Amino acid sequence: MSRVTFAELRPITEKAFLGQVRELARLRGWMCYTTYNSMHSPKGFLDLFMVRDDRAIAAELKSERGKLTPGQKEWIAALNKTCVEVYVFRPSDFERIIEVLR
Repeated sequence: MSRVTFAELRPITEKAFLGQVRELARLRGWMCYTTYNSMHSPKGFLDLFMVRDDRAIAAELKSERGKLTPGQKEWIAALNKTCVEVYVFRPSDFERIIEVLR
């Protein structure tokens, strides 16, 4: 039986990827926040904010080729100065996401 590599998988949309990560986090006991409509939110705020026990994680979810906007880079730089864990995740990072959310 041959093993399928990540490169052979059909690309996933950022919206579907966000849903997968949110569901994994929920199953692992994380409280999750995502902005429903970013029209009145600060530019560049990250896609997902998660809290469980004494940990807080902010994550930007991108497609394999997606680029960070200047606003997202600004938020990441600001959050990196705090005790919040900050990640940029792509679908190919799913094993790492599983580890981070343990």
